[in-house]
Amino acid sequence: MADVLIMNETEATAARLGIDLSEVDYDSIRLPPGEDFGIISDDEEVYQDEQLELDSSFGNIVIVDNIPVVPREKFEKLEVVIRKIFCQVGVIKEDGIVMPVDPETQKTVGYCFIEYSTPQEAEVAAEKTNGYKLDKAHVFVVNLFTEFEKFMRVPNEWAPPENKPYTPGENLQKWLTDEKARDQFVIRAGTDTEVLWNDARQAKTELVFKHTYWTESFVQWSPLGTYLATVHRQGAVVWGGAATFNRLMRYAHPQVKLIDFSPGEKYLVTYSSHEPSNPRDAYMVVINIFDVRTGKVRRDFKGSADEFAIGGTGGVAGVSWPVFRWGGGNEDKYFAKLGKNMISVYETETFSLIDKKSLKVENVVDFCWSPTDPIIALFVPELGGGNQPARVSLVQIPNKEELRQKNLFSVSDCKMYWQSNGEYLAVKVDRYTKTKKSTYTGFELFRIKERDIPIEVLELDNKNDKIIAFAWEPKGHRFAVIHGDNPRPDVSFYSMRTANNTGRVSKLTTVKGKQANALFWSPAGRFIVLAGLKGFNGQLEFYNVDELESMATAEHFMATDVEWDPTGRYVATSVTSVHEMENGFNIWSFNGKLLYRILKDHFFQFLWRPRPPSFLTPEKEEEISKNLKKYSKKYELEDQDVSMLLSEQEREKRRMLKEEWDKWISDWKRSHEEEKLERQKLRDGEASDEEEEYQAREIEVEELLDVSEEVLSEF
Repeated sequence: MADVLIMNETEATAARLGIDLSEVDYDSIRLPPGEDFGIISDDEEVYQDEQLELDSSFGNIVIVDNIPVVPREKFEKLEVVIRKIFCQVGVIKEDGIVMPVDPETQKTVGYCFIEYSTPQEAEVAAEKTNGYKLDKAHVFVVNLFTEFEKFMRVPNEWAPPENKPYTPGENLQKWLTDEKARDQFVIRAGTDTEVLWNDARQAKTELVFKHTYWTESFVQWSPLGTYLATVHRQGAVVWGGAATFNRLMRYAHPQVKLIDFSPGEKYLVTYSSHEPSNPRDAYMVVINIFDVRTGKVRRDFKGSADEFAIGGTGGVAGVSWPVFRWGGGNEDKYFAKLGKNMISVYETETFSLIDKKSLKVENVVDFCWSPTDPIIALFVPELGGGNQPARVSLVQIPNKEELRQKNLFSVSDCKMYWQSNGEYLAVKVDRYTKTKKSTYTGFELFRIKERDIPIEVLELDNKNDKIIAFAWEPKGHRFAVIHGDNPRPDVSFYSMRTANNTGRVSKLTTVKGKQANALFWSPAGRFIVLAGLKGFNGQLEFYNVDELESMATAEHFMATDVEWDPTGRYVATSVTSVHEMENGFNIWSFNGKLLYRILKDHFFQFLWRPRPPSFLTPEKEEEISKNLKKYSKKYELEDQDVSMLLSEQEREKRRMLKEEWDKWISDWKRSHEEEKLERQKLRDGEASDEEEEYQAREIEVEELLDVSEEVLSEF
């Protein structure tokens, strides 16, 4: 009917204009570009319909190809299998699985559509389940529904890729060649993230790079300082460069919450957890291990949060973090995860279990790697009400040979501490007294590098003292222990060597009554900061362990963190946003001199940039140490130049202040002279401004303001 009306209207218009429609060649009519005069063609209606469909959000749908072809009676069973596989990476909507059916055979056609709650879940599903092997004949090919246009554009004929000329990459270690031998650090305050030089000689910072909204949660340096990682909703990103920070690689992992680098920076571990559709179910966890340089996923792990919650207390949603602990030093050969009654150890050549099976250890609750060697220290608590003692074992990887074992009795708790060179292992053992009503603490000290790994027992002078903190000297043979009762516990220092080298641990000294609850050794050893954080309000003591004497005491009120720079020359203390006031950081010298202080509102993070190990041999380091005076002459001259420069700057500052003062005096005198006549007028014509030429007299002036008379009546 509408078509008839339009045609009648057209004929009437043609008659009015004197046009014979029978002589009009409609095919020759061409409308101006972009103009349709309100007339919509059939083709355009189809096109618009298609556009409306494409504009609808299909980002949460994936297409799964190569599923089994089954008859109708097996539809439900196949859907259950597919749902079980694909619900592990996200929440599938109700009726969210659609399997097209061949109308002739009434069988599935070998692919299906799966609709997730969010596009992020669909992206994870496409990435994680592509290549999933259901059986020998059915290996899934999974793609996002929104990617079909990309596949339609694939040319029918293969063309060789374009050869691009090689361009050398940036020197990511150039920052180590700084002429002033300075260190960098990163801070986060408010929405800004800044990388700065620590210019301690000038008592200030120097900006390297600044970015607003650089990360959505936190930043993290890689262990050797090559990369800076940022965390985003879509995944993680690493940055680096010679002169500034460029984006080097992205790692797609939607809703990532935590990251961890391997010690040698070869791999990046990312973690995310996803809320289940059923509140009674556990959170679903996705862990990816990426190759840092290529950005490719080398291995992924998926499961419920309960499967990753064994051992440790860090992380989120009840999951310990890091889930995987790296071993074998900086070579990144092995990584391991604690499980129920087992430790799963993987090798990075194939990212599979060593010998295709886990290390079975009944009731194991904790383990840790040697920092330098493929040796695992593990702890098993008492079983059977004490009938089977607790034990600490050392296991060699990859042959899984037990190197040493120590049985422990009446154990309440156990903590293991490796020395940074892997030479010693300290096991702090809390034991029950005979009455089982209290505990006391001792140490089992393993000498890893010595023959048969001898073990020595150490008990404090007062074995009932509570152990507050323990720390090994980096690359050294000494350790420190805070013990006793708050608010003023004692700090004791011990050595694994003695003057006669008898192989016995010896106490060096005990300092009494220190307001300290944390120990921070210099990375170079020798010096230590005894810190009183949290309830101790930021008390600091800088202690020289070589001389066994205090170098300085100080306070950074409400300090939450203490961190040495990687060279052991400077210490940073900071107050983060857990406190509302005094946010910012202080930079101190190794001997406790405050160099400068910077306040920052909403201060979140302070991290020194790590340095890679030195290329110098131990012999060369020893030679430099012996001839330090010869090598230090150059730097002493530089220090003198800096001191002279600072003195010159200070003199210039004073000169400018004096000039400013003189200018103010000159302006005041000129103004004073200009107001001379006005002052003379106020003094009734007296010309002199000198007070000594005038005599002060007190004059009383009485003035009658009002007189009133009132008549009072008589009673």
